[in-house]
Amino acid sequence: MTFPPTWFPATPQWHNYSRVIEKVPFIQWAWNSVFVVTIATLGSVISASIVAYSFARFEYPGRDGIFIITLATMMLPAQVTLIPQFILFNKLGWINTLFPLWVPYLFGGGAFNIFLLRQFIRTLPRELDEAALIDGASYWRIFWSILTPLSKPALATVAVISFIAHWNDFVNPLIYLNSPENFTLALGLNYFKSVPESSGLPLEHLLMAASVMVIAPVLVLFFAAQRYFVEGIVLSGMKG
Repeated sequence: MTFPPTWFPATPQWHNYSRVIEKVPFIQWAWNSVFVVTIATLGSVISASIVAYSFARFEYPGRDGIFIITLATMMLPAQVTLIPQFILFNKLGWINTLFPLWVPYLFGGGAFNIFLLRQFIRTLPRELDEAALIDGASYWRIFWSILTPLSKPALATVAVISFIAHWNDFVNPLIYLNSPENFTLALGLNYFKSVPESSGLPLEHLLMAASVMVIAPVLVLFFAAQRYFVEGIVLSGMKG
């Protein structure tokens, strides 16, 4: 709040981190986020890789048209499908549950992820598939035992992108979740902006501490997987 800003406090207030956990159900929010992010990320990686394998390796009527339609879905703003999705999940009884936050990502994983993995798989020699077929391997065996291990950079890239997107997702939890015990961390941060302390003092200091706690896992994951992330982005555009 001060100007010019003070970059380093004269007395660090380390107890703000413990106060965050005491004041709000931060542990429960963290568990909700970890659960949603884990299932949604795994679903995105597995389902997108299967769809990408189909587009990259098989010839069938309408394949290119379906692929173009899949890419075209990226041009649709999320706001266009928000109301139809809400009506669907409401009829399923999923409002105020975590299901809308991870179930949709088990079916395809998203157009961008499919495109990224398809481009990477197309850079892998088809001779590998042909040799495996001669040895009697099925198409599923080729996918899981040959192409998937060779696609680790692209899979890591999809995993990092999906993790960050789901971890930072604010709009979907805001739309579908009502009870504080179901909040994710991204939605829980908004609590500190809307509910003052009993003394009437603002909660910006706790908001900053909570923000550091929320962003730390994302930073750790990104730097741990940075090599695969960059490699996956670069190699995915070599051929097309």
